[in-house]
Amino acid sequence: MTLPMTVVDEGLPTRIRIHEVGARDGLQNESTIVPTEIKAEFIHRLAAAGLSTIEATSFVHPRWVPQLADAEQLFPMVSDLENVRLPVLVPNGRGLDRALALGVRRVAVFASATESFAKANLNRSLDESLAMFEPVVARARAERLHVRGYLSMCFGDPWEGPVPVDQVVGIVKALVDMGCDEVSLGDTIGVATPGHVQSLLATLIEEGVRISTIGVHFHDTYGQALANTFAALQHGVTTVDASAGGLGGCPFAKSATGNLATEDLLWMLQGLGISTGVDLGLLTATSVWMAEQLGRPSPSRTVRALSHKES
Repeated sequence: MTLPMTVVDEGLPTRIRIHEVGARDGLQNESTIVPTEIKAEFIHRLAAAGLSTIEATSFVHPRWVPQLADAEQLFPMVSDLENVRLPVLVPNGRGLDRALALGVRRVAVFASATESFAKANLNRSLDESLAMFEPVVARARAERLHVRGYLSMCFGDPWEGPVPVDQVVGIVKALVDMGCDEVSLGDTIGVATPGHVQSLLATLIEEGVRISTIGVHFHDTYGQALANTFAALQHGVTTVDASAGGLGGCPFAKSATGNLATEDLLWMLQGLGISTGVDLGLLTATSVWMAEQLGRPSPSRTVRALSHKES
């Protein structure tokens, strides 16, 4: 007998793309530096499990995120993976230069929905940060790269509290108008609830933003990540960010806890009959392996349940 039992909801997408962030967002704030060879093997294992989009690394200054200081060494070790998208983060023109030198074809910039987080994360105001991204996005598009825009603090900010929906919508539209092919809505500190998600997505649609350009990125601080994802699926979202084993958080927002675990997401999607192309068993084994490298168990409930069952 195979579980979970599949019960299809005709109102939901039949297939979604998982944007796997475990190798970048999942590892970026680990206090102990993970060897480059382990990171490369992690990405190869994720690809073998069927993940077709794996965020590989970030070309930020090593002082900002020491864990990702090996971007130049890592990317060539995984760039030969076939049929796998390997986006990287680029904070500025210098980061883009470094990425282009290695043949990167997909990049992401990271913006903020609030003034406070823009200052904390980018040391710039909102307007200044958007102005900084404009030439980066323009050049990336001129080089025919795919550009993703990350938007942090879409649902709440630790300094400012609730973030008005219209404020988030305005910045999403600015990123799209700038040339971003897609925008990922980030619940950076994990405070979103399904009603809030539905309100934001409904307003984006009303304002003419195509839902196909929107991805969602939920943290599970209050146990709401799957419920929020389901709400997003109900509005037609087909790109969901997740992290193998539930790794990660945000080094610039200390209240942020782990990302939505890819395995937990897969369990729900399999039960809904939504295809992803990802093998849950192989992915679980990968997360168990990575947890061993980090010296602690995976926070993913599905990983714990399936690995306990197998043992």
